[in-house]
Amino acid sequence: MATLDQKSPNVLLQSLCCRITGKSEAEVAHQFQYAVRVIGSNYAPSIERDEFLVSEKIKKELLKQRRESDAALFSELHRKLQTQGVLKHRWSVLYLLLSLSEDPRKPSSRVGNYGALFAQALPRDAHSTPFYCTRPQSLALGYGERSGGLSASVGTSGISSLGVYTLNGPTPTPQSLLAGQPPQSAAGGVQPLGSRLAWALPVSSSPSSALALPATRPPLGPPAPSRVVRPRRDGEVSEAALVRDILYVFQGIDGKFIKMSAQDNCYKIDSKVVLCKSLRDTSSRLAELGWLHNKVRKYTDARSLDRAFGLVGQSFCSSLHQELKEYYRLLSVLHSQLQVEDEQGVTVCTESSLTLRRLLVWMYDPKVRLKTLAALVDFCQGRKGGELASAVHAYGKTGDPQMRALVQHILSLVSHPILNFLYRWIYDGELEDTYHEFFVASDPNVKTDRLWHDKYSLRKSMIPSFITMDQARKVLLIGKSINFLHQVCHDRTPPGKITSASKSADTPKDAAELLSDLEGAFQEKIDAAYFDTSKYLLDVLNRNYLLLEHLQAMRRYLLLGQGDFIRHLMDLLKPELVRPATTLYQHNLTGILETAVRATNAQYDNAEILKRLDVRLLEVSPGDTGWDVFSLDYHVDGPIATVFTRECMGHYLRVFNFLWRAKRMEYTLTDIWKGQMCNAKLLKTMPELSGVLHQCHILASEMVHFIHQMQYYITFEVLECSWDELWNKVQQAQDLDHIIAAHDVFLDTIISRCLLDNNSRSLLNQLRAIFDQIIEFQSAQDSLYRSALEELALRLQYEEKKKQREEEGQWGVTAEQEAEEKKRIQDFQETIPKMRSQLRILTHFYQSIVQQFLVLLMTSPDESLRFLSFRLDFNEHYRAREPRLRASLGATRGRRLSNI
Repeated sequence: MATLDQKSPNVLLQSLCCRITGKSEAEVAHQFQYAVRVIGSNYAPSIERDEFLVSEKIKKELLKQRRESDAALFSELHRKLQTQGVLKHRWSVLYLLLSLSEDPRKPSSRVGNYGALFAQALPRDAHSTPFYCTRPQSLALGYGERSGGLSASVGTSGISSLGVYTLNGPTPTPQSLLAGQPPQSAAGGVQPLGSRLAWALPVSSSPSSALALPATRPPLGPPAPSRVVRPRRDGEVSEAALVRDILYVFQGIDGKFIKMSAQDNCYKIDSKVVLCKSLRDTSSRLAELGWLHNKVRKYTDARSLDRAFGLVGQSFCSSLHQELKEYYRLLSVLHSQLQVEDEQGVTVCTESSLTLRRLLVWMYDPKVRLKTLAALVDFCQGRKGGELASAVHAYGKTGDPQMRALVQHILSLVSHPILNFLYRWIYDGELEDTYHEFFVASDPNVKTDRLWHDKYSLRKSMIPSFITMDQARKVLLIGKSINFLHQVCHDRTPPGKITSASKSADTPKDAAELLSDLEGAFQEKIDAAYFDTSKYLLDVLNRNYLLLEHLQAMRRYLLLGQGDFIRHLMDLLKPELVRPATTLYQHNLTGILETAVRATNAQYDNAEILKRLDVRLLEVSPGDTGWDVFSLDYHVDGPIATVFTRECMGHYLRVFNFLWRAKRMEYTLTDIWKGQMCNAKLLKTMPELSGVLHQCHILASEMVHFIHQMQYYITFEVLECSWDELWNKVQQAQDLDHIIAAHDVFLDTIISRCLLDNNSRSLLNQLRAIFDQIIEFQSAQDSLYRSALEELALRLQYEEKKKQREEEGQWGVTAEQEAEEKKRIQDFQETIPKMRSQLRILTHFYQSIVQQFLVLLMTSPDESLRFLSFRLDFNEHYRAREPRLRASLGATRGRRLSNI
């Protein structure tokens, strides 16, 4: 056991004190107590551990001292220190330098001083009553210093006369218990209750006024009564003794006859005490003040020592202490009157002597106020920060002006830290919320590239009820914009030049003035900072980072808006993309892309945009050609990556692949039409092919009509309309969030209306099947024309030889040659039915897929897709072939008529 004692922290700490001072254990008792206090304290800076913020503060201090060169040198040294990675705790070093640079003799106006004031535990005996029995073990260390700081607290509001009160729910709260101002004239306002009571009581004939507050405390505990009481009957307790007991009960101290009942949780008169019913009832009513006092006092004693309660909670405890101090001042006046009566030896009940009935009248207002404070304490249990301020604000919704003034006074103290947080955030972008009380939250683990989206957020539970959600959103955006400018855009413009900082809530009085005009001055401050900061941020993004130009580049290149460039690129890429995907090389395709840029109007674009345009090859699957894996890409980084996020670029890639495939179908059908027009005259000499060629022309016309209507729908109804809406919203945007939201809506609209969302998966599968039929038809027609042209070339060659031999005077052909020619022609003619049947099967498959596609369009909830089905089947060609299409069309028309 001795070994354990020698290793205990207390023994080790005492040994350390002896070794440092060189004194014995008895001589270092004072140093040992001080060391225990230091170790038991929780000193921590009330500032967020953000290296960037601390470095900015150091540079601001240097600039305030007109040391611009030193600020630039510090910035360069800090940048080098970040790149080397020698120190793991750079924030701690910078904060130490900042702390050492401050002059301890100069009072600071930072919010940190306010936090330091309320971070200390309020002493348990911070009151002015001489009756509160203080236990030595509960007295906070350093009381002399702390009480000196608290004595300068702001005085409370005046006195109110209140009506009915309930303890349930947020009810109106009266004004403070007692004001500490000197007596005023009637013209100057209502006198405080303590002063009015002091003037009403009789003045002692002694040289010193008995009404003055005692400078020192009288002996603790109930003193021996010096009053001569009237004769009692049958051992009945005198009223004077009850008055003395009641004064102790008012402070939560058990009296001789009235004691706290732990079982019933109330003060009760001992049942053995002989007392008339009226005095017993009156004493019970007065004893309720002691129970209310204990409830409020218990809350303040418990919370004042809790550092995690935060600055707002400590402000609330401070306001409760102020109210209790005024209550104690009244009790001090009453006790002084009791002492005067004892010194004068009053033996009869005069008009000015203290009685239970007079106490009942004089303590009516304090009792109602204590009830209000007790109810407020109950309602604020378990709350902190902005949530606590909302609970206090709820009690101010009353028509009684005096009650409303009290709540406004408490609310001004409670909201003072919140408003200081707010002003530091919107004017400097600094968030010093050690105890997580402010409604803006910061995640230090988020990297810079996700600063705008993820680093800062709203704690909805901490938004005070007197701040609207729109104001909270603007506050979040203001500070977020300042940090985005500094950390992402690397803009070193001081916040003071972005928006002029107005007067902040330096004192609770300033906070009260702001709270009294939430829709006026407060709203104007937030709106001014919001508009100035957001406008500056958008100007920086457009001027330095070409945000709008990048947005237009996405439209021109990834959404195929630059028509001449896309067409020329397809012409150049065709020889490469028809090859298997595994044989493609990205550097070859990149060279072709640069050639297409130099040969079209794309060459006149900004060089910053063109260098971001690149070629990307998708993942290769077996059997893929170059058309299936080719894609354009656009590299984004820096601040513009906040708008064009990785998810957005994934959407752009999906839309490009869809548009590229649709454009390829148009390109393919153009080649098919060219082949038909070029070969039509050549094959006129082969009448046996007329039926097959006619069938090819009809099928090609159906496909051309389908693709043209789809291209019209995609280009005009989807892309152009959505782009026009996006551009109008971007031009009218007031902050970066508006641009991001408009861009997200633009992409979501394109994804859904281009059949790329999950709800349109079946439609997209049918459309891809139609595209596959077009490619198959191109292969079939190419095969047909190849064999037909070969046969035509052989026939022309045969006729040419025949004519040549006739000119030479010989027979044109021999019987064997003629037989061979006829056999070859017959073999060719036998292949024509196979070609016709192949085209018929292809046509049947194509039309069945189109019909299924139209049925899905008819049943789509999107009205634009239903109108697309009308254009695709404008002459009801497919409707006549498909019964389901007729049923769907009828149902759709009936549904539209019913909606009308």
